[in-house]
Amino acid sequence: MDKILKQARIDLAAALRLAARFGLGEGICNHFSYMIPGTNDQFLINPQGYHWSEITASSLLLVNNDGELIQGDAPPEPTAFYIHWRIHKGLPHARCVLHTHMPYATTLTTLADGTLEPISQTALMFHHRVAYDNGYEGIALDSEEGDRMMAALGNKSILFLANHGVIVTGPSASHAFNDLYYLERACQLQVMAMSTGRPLRYISSDVVQKTAQQMSDNDESQVPAHFAALKRMLDREEPDYAH
Repeated sequence: MDKILKQARIDLAAALRLAARFGLGEGICNHFSYMIPGTNDQFLINPQGYHWSEITASSLLLVNNDGELIQGDAPPEPTAFYIHWRIHKGLPHARCVLHTHMPYATTLTTLADGTLEPISQTALMFHHRVAYDNGYEGIALDSEEGDRMMAALGNKSILFLANHGVIVTGPSASHAFNDLYYLERACQLQVMAMSTGRPLRYISSDVVQKTAQQMSDNDESQVPAHFAALKRMLDREEPDYAH
């Protein structure tokens, strides 16, 4: 268990450092969590008051489903706990939960009927995997708000939160971060295309379906390789993340 927990800490710390490097965070807000493999009642989450660029594996908090601190200096920030606890508890497929206000994805959440459109190959990764919560209810300071987000996410892996940001989930830190990275790139392409004022070029539904399946079939080799390559970059340039 100690080895599993240590690896989970390293992977989540890497995801946070990488998100900071790619400009996916906002100040000291937003939060990532990871249910410890082999458990259903203990998860890691980043501590309050730290920029993602200074997170280390050992600084992550370990909490249980009641919000009780198992390892760490202080309980998690309330909005972080309510969002992540309820999603982990209600959706077993959401082993890793990443919440950001990353700029291009969040831009789409500020538009009336803003949705991710099938206009780029990158966007096709998310075909039939995105849900939309169209009712902004303010800051999540209770379990009811977390439950509302959990219900809106349902069996999808990505949730766009109106006027707020996104939640990206996955079976592991590598899968969730891979989706987070490419989701922002797809949204960036869409925002840039929309900014030209010219009509969008949509991809036909049959090609969308075929390409999405091709990408899904390639996930088991491509996703871990991508995350491993990114961690090698951190090993060279920010090795303290794993401490």
